[in-house]
Order: sequence, then C-alpha cells, then structure tokens
Amino acid sequence: MSPPAAQGFAEKRRRPLDCSRTRVSGEQTLLCVSVMMAERQAALPWQLWLLGVLVGVREAQGSVGVRVSPDCGVFLYQAHPPAGLEHPTLRYICQRLRGQPRYLTLYDPLDRIPVYSAYTFKPSDGLKRADVPWMFEPQLSGVSDLGEMQPFPQEEVHRRFEDGQAVLEDYSNTVGFERGQLNPDLHQADPDDKAATYTLTNVVPQVWEFSSGPWGQQENRVRQRLNNYCRGSAYIVTGVTTSGLAIRRRGSARVAVPTYLWSAYCCPRYDHNAPLAERSKLPVFASLGLNQRDSQVSELTITDLQDFLKRVTFVSRHFQIFQEDCLTPPSSLR
Repeated sequence: MSPPAAQGFAEKRRRPLDCSRTRVSGEQTLLCVSVMMAERQAALPWQLWLLGVLVGVREAQGSVGVRVSPDCGVFLYQAHPPAGLEHPTLRYICQRLRGQPRYLTLYDPLDRIPVYSAYTFKPSDGLKRADVPWMFEPQLSGVSDLGEMQPFPQEEVHRRFEDGQAVLEDYSNTVGFERGQLNPDLHQADPDDKAATYTLTNVVPQVWEFSSGPWGQQENRVRQRLNNYCRGSAYIVTGVTTSGLAIRRRGSARVAVPTYLWSAYCCPRYDHNAPLAERSKLPVFASLGLNQRDSQVSELTITDLQDFLKRVTFVSRHFQIFQEDCLTPPSSLR
C-alpha cells in the first residue's frame, strides 16, 4: 500500500541549547530523590518497587552521547543504528534500568521528544504494566552522572533539568494528547523491560483517539504476528516526524507534537509455512500513521516507508532503517 502524502511538513529550525540556568550537582539531585524515598518507602507497592530501582543503580558511563553505547548494540539489527539520521544536537540514550540496558533511543533535546526508539521484541501476552512511576534521564541535562533512568522527584526539583527533556508538567494539562510510548510495554515480557518503557524519553504526545485506536491496534497486530511467526530475534524501530506544532507551557513551546508515527520490524528467521497474508509481511515490513483523530494506519514495505521519510523529514538520501533492509541471504537462515 502506498504511503499517504505529506501534509504541510517544514524542516525544523534548530535553536542553541542553553542549560546553564538549570544545572545542579549530581549530589543535590540524589539527595532530593533519597529524601523522597526515605519518606515514602513503606507506602504503596509501586513506591517499594521504586526504592528497589534506587538500590540497584550503578554507574554506567556513556549511556548518553553522540555514539551508540556498545551495550545497546544488541537492540539493533547487525548492531547498526538507522543510517542517515545523524545531527549534532541529537543524543543516543542507552536506556538502562536496574543496571541493565533495555533498549536504545535517539533523542532530540530541543524538541524534547525521541526521534525513535529501537528495541528487540519479546513474545508477550500484550498486558500492560500499570504499577510503575514515570521516569527521566539525569544525564541529558547534566544533573547527575548516574547511568540510568530515575523516577521523577517530587515538588519543583524537576525544573532544574527541564531544559533538556520533557517533564511531567508538560503533559499535565494537555487536551487531547496522551503519553505515547515508542517502545510500548506490550512488546516486552520481562517486568523490568516493561517498566523501562515508562520514561518520558521514550514518549511523544499522541492524539488520544489515534493512540488508543488505529496505532494501538497496529501495535497489537505486530505483536501477534511476531509472536506466531518470528522464530528468532525481532528488531523494531519506531519513530516520528514533526512539522512545528508543540505543546506550550507558560507561553513557550515545550514538547514537539509528531505529525506522523512510523514503525518497522526486522525478523530474519521466520516461519516459511506461515499463511501467505502473513508471510508476505516477513521478514521485514513497516507501518505509518498520521497523528490525528479519524486517522488510519497503513502497512507498507520498508522501501516505501524510507522513501516517504526522505521526502518529509531531515533524513539524508542514504537513510536506511535496517542494514541492507533486513534482507538476509536465505542460506544464513537455515
């Protein structure tokens, strides 16, 4: 199916990032979080889980940077990130929780949303985890050298790092939008892998009707397909395009609102006896949808998706989501 035509897309003008007024020491941030936990550690179940996160934290240098951390190469087909999306202001986040890498995100600190998240699909029952607090990435704003996501502190502490990423207040009074995960928890099985999807660095503003309707249905459709017919690792990259719209707070543009959401999966080893309708969408296929009410999601080839993104966003003409488009020689699949 051919992708829908781009509507009103204009390449973003990027502004310089100034975090000088928001920097605090790592010790101050840790103190704030520790005080919060000491006061609440005996309360609700999710807070006890949160305490376990703090206890399990270890330093992991290089979790955020201009290159992919070696620990996160396992979430990329042939250990290669999508080519042609490089930009000096973008940052790779090796998303870590409880001392383990969980997936990779390419993040835009200026728009305060992920450009994409790349992860390995885990066969799952599709259930969502609802007992996890939302988290942030301390390294993005230089407030801490901890190498993994952390729960949001209480009170106004988050204002010290909000220049480089979205915070809960950005989503608190939005009308019609919800926090949409690019790596959705229903594509993960391990409780900690699910929990790691609840960071705002994995989230974009999605129109509620689109997220809970066509896009959510497509996420489940892909889950069922890979559950049933993928016989090895499945690599998924899910990203966005933008066109200048943003959630505003106190008169300033805070969080970019995606125009399109797109996703592609690569499953080199699959069931060659699958029904033709499913086999035709293996080993690689893609999805594309307009982030608005009454929108539909199109399934399309990886080539059609890449050609579409070359037309509407800032990717280069060499843009490629998967190395060699995931077309692994048949001899290597035996």
